[in-house]
Amino acid sequence: MTRPHYPRIIPLFPLPNLVFFPNTYLPLHIFEPRYREMIQDTKKEEQIIGMVLLKEGWENNYYGRPEICSEGCAGQLMTAQPLDEGRFNIVLKGLFRFSVKDQFFDKNYREALVEPFAQDNTKGSLPQQVKDDLKGVLKKWMNQNRGPAETLSLLKKELDDETLIHTLSYTLPFSTLDKQFLLESETLTQQAKRLMELIHFKALQTNPTSAAEPE
Repeated sequence: MTRPHYPRIIPLFPLPNLVFFPNTYLPLHIFEPRYREMIQDTKKEEQIIGMVLLKEGWENNYYGRPEICSEGCAGQLMTAQPLDEGRFNIVLKGLFRFSVKDQFFDKNYREALVEPFAQDNTKGSLPQQVKDDLKGVLKKWMNQNRGPAETLSLLKKELDDETLIHTLSYTLPFSTLDKQFLLESETLTQQAKRLMELIHFKALQTNPTSAAEPE
């Protein structure tokens, strides 16, 4: 399935503690003047915003041009609820991952020329063995740690492989850098295997004598 056409130059919203994924939903409260302006412009134009992760050391130059990771995720502006003082509550729907090829600072907010990941042009699927191994590891880890029922319920839903992997990557309690590592996966299978590695490491942290292995 071919991905619809999207603009090559999009506004960027860099954050220090959030990694966004396709096929997921992100609620945000917009209060900084530059990003309030970004939402106003986005509502009038393509309604696409790129979420990217700020690199370490961003605190020293947050209101300037702090460095960003070169891979991010574009989202479609689904809702933008106006609030007092020009603020907004918004919801983004994750569309596709991208690499930043160039950046522009002509406006109060940052824009970028982006190149979508080739993998995101088609609907990805997992080999059955990889899918079974991931489900086994996840079930064992969640049962050992009494994980939230919402996570286990994902395995029972009729989700396509891409939505399942991106949703797990987005919702499981990994560090921000771990999630960036998942986002940058070249294939869906690689992302699933990285998920298993991270789950296995989490299991060792919480229960060193009983690591989660595929059943």
